[in-house]
Amino acid sequence: MSSSRALPLILVLLLAAGRVAAEPGEWVSYRDAYRAMVVFEKYGKPKNLIQNHYQVMPKDRGVPAEGLQLALNSKSLQLKLPLDATGRAVFPLLKTAYDENAELVLNRKISQLVLRPRVSIVVRPDGVYEAAELQAACEQALNYQRFVDASAHAKKCVGVRFAFAGKGELPGVKLRKGDAEQALPVLPGAAFADDPNQAFLTVTYRFAQPAAREQVVTRDAPLAIAALFE
Repeated sequence: MSSSRALPLILVLLLAAGRVAAEPGEWVSYRDAYRAMVVFEKYGKPKNLIQNHYQVMPKDRGVPAEGLQLALNSKSLQLKLPLDATGRAVFPLLKTAYDENAELVLNRKISQLVLRPRVSIVVRPDGVYEAAELQAACEQALNYQRFVDASAHAKKCVGVRFAFAGKGELPGVKLRKGDAEQALPVLPGAAFADDPNQAFLTVTYRFAQPAAREQVVTRDAPLAIAALFE
C-alpha cells in the first residue's frame, strides 16, 4: 500500500463520475476498488448521515440487472458479496485480500457493467425524516462529491429521491406539516440519477426555500435514498 496519494484520488474521480468500466472479462482488481473505497473511510468531514457502498450497475438501458452476483476471490479468501436490489454491496476492507491482489468476480461480462463507489443517504428505521435532516444529509453527500470531483463545486443540493421496488403495492410517502399530510407523487424511474436501471418506483422531495419545518414519512422502507444535485 505504498502508492502515492494521487492514485487513489484519480481513481475515485473516475469511478465517481461513472466513467470506469472494466475491460471485457469476468473480474476486476480488488486493489483498485479498495483504493477508491478507502478514500471515503478516511474522509474527515461530517458523514454521519451518508454511507458508501460498492455498486454494480448496467452500463446501458436494456442490460438486465437481475441475477447479478459478486464475489471476492484470492489465494486464501472466498467471499460472496451480496448485492441489494440497486446493485450495491457492503465492501470489505481486508488487508489480506489487498496483499493477495484479490479478484472481484462477476457472473456477467464486465464490459456490460460499471463498478463504482456509490454514496447514498442512510435510511431511518422509523421512516420519519425531518426536512432539515434530509437537507443536512444532502449537503454531506455534496461536500464529499466536491472532495473527490472539483466539477461538483458548481452544484447545489435541491432535494432527495426515495427509491422503492418496482413491483407490488405502491409505496406510501407523505409530506407532513403539523397535523396535515399529503401524499407525494410516485413515478417510475432510476434509484440514482446516472443509473440506467429504471425498474424502480421513486418519490422525489425537493427542498423548500427557505427551509420548511416539515417531515417526509414513509410507510415502507426505501431501497435507497439519493441526494439530488443541480
